Amino acid sequence: MKKMVMAAGLLMAVSAFAQFGGFGGPQGGGSVPDADKTADVNYAGDGKTYHTLDIYIPKQAKESYPVVIHTYGSAWSSNNMKGSADLSTICAAYVKAGYAVVTPNHRSASDAKYPAQLHDIKAVVRFVRGNAAKYKFDTNFVAVSGFSSGGHLSSLTATTCGLKEGKSGSVTVDLVGDLGEFTSFSSCVDGAVLWSPPTDIYTMNPISMGGSGTMEGAFIGVEREGNKDKWMVASSPYYASDDDPPVIMFHGTSDNIVNIEQSQELYDSLKNHNVVTEFVKVSGGSHGGDKMNSSENLAKAVAFLDQAREAKAAAVVVPPDTAKQDTAAQDTSKQDTSITSIPVLHSLASSPVTYRVFSLDGTLVMKSSTLDLSRLNPGVYYVESATRNGSRRVFRYAKR
Repeated sequence: MKKMVMAAGLLMAVSAFAQFGGFGGPQGGGSVPDADKTADVNYAGDGKTYHTLDIYIPKQAKESYPVVIHTYGSAWSSNNMKGSADLSTICAAYVKAGYAVVTPNHRSASDAKYPAQLHDIKAVVRFVRGNAAKYKFDTNFVAVSGFSSGGHLSSLTATTCGLKEGKSGSVTVDLVGDLGEFTSFSSCVDGAVLWSPPTDIYTMNPISMGGSGTMEGAFIGVEREGNKDKWMVASSPYYASDDDPPVIMFHGTSDNIVNIEQSQELYDSLKNHNVVTEFVKVSGGSHGGDKMNSSENLAKAVAFLDQAREAKAAAVVVPPDTAKQDTAAQDTSKQDTSITSIPVLHSLASSPVTYRVFSLDGTLVMKSSTLDLSRLNPGVYYVESATRNGSRRVFRYAKR
């Protein structure tokens, strides 16, 4: 009986924390205007409430819609808060801009320990790709978004693309999982919007559960002391790499739940890898609320997604002559400088890709996960693309 009372008390404390000032913050409920809603779709095929999602399709008729998957914050403590996932603010802004929005539930820390929650969100990404025709999803652009702990899961989804395992010291975790029927589809994403996110679980200020450990410890399964590696493999800055998708972060300077250094750390890691990223420091902003969800910030988030989508669509290069492909970016003294016109551009289909653009003298002029040709001055360039599976292709690009 004593154990049952203690468990009930802990559950009430966790629930209250998530709803009133914890990682969940003041998200609110409401609805998404001007959207057709499909509710309670199970993305794992297991009938579990924590594996359901809601879909919001803009009422403006189009053949298909780019997608944003937005995940609620709850300190990883709730498995059914998709109905409070910033619907009337963040989600409404995405829909108004023409994006289909998917709001998923995921397993809580009491249902399963990390990386189960990451497996859930990646299964949602695969579900979106596997149901493109049914729901009119344009899977040429699938982004993630999330508030607080939802931002943490979104940051991991973005930075672990192409990685099957996460390793730190003697600890190895599965970063993909096998949830759902669409395991043959990619769980990579094309962009991320993070709102007040914890990113490096190991370095953040711990959130106490009232004498019974921390929220992070409950999520990972062990407390921080003596367990650095287990905490590191749940931290997105640890996975930052050159081919990560564009990421924008919003964090309040007065956030007393998740310290603003969490966004700064991820931002710095991404910049060190030449990833397209932005960090919006919201003066006086707390953990969620009106200052964070201002019309200005919502517009910035939408503009960032639009730019990432346009950049991906513009990522086109010209295949060189086969005979010159092997030496194009290696022996610059033998490179052809006689190109005078721009051949027909061909789209590069492989993804995710890291692009390295070299001038004819061998100077690296661009390195990014997106290829914005408008940034190049007129001239001839060699473009090397490399995927995480190790394959590489070299292209020649001429610009007048």
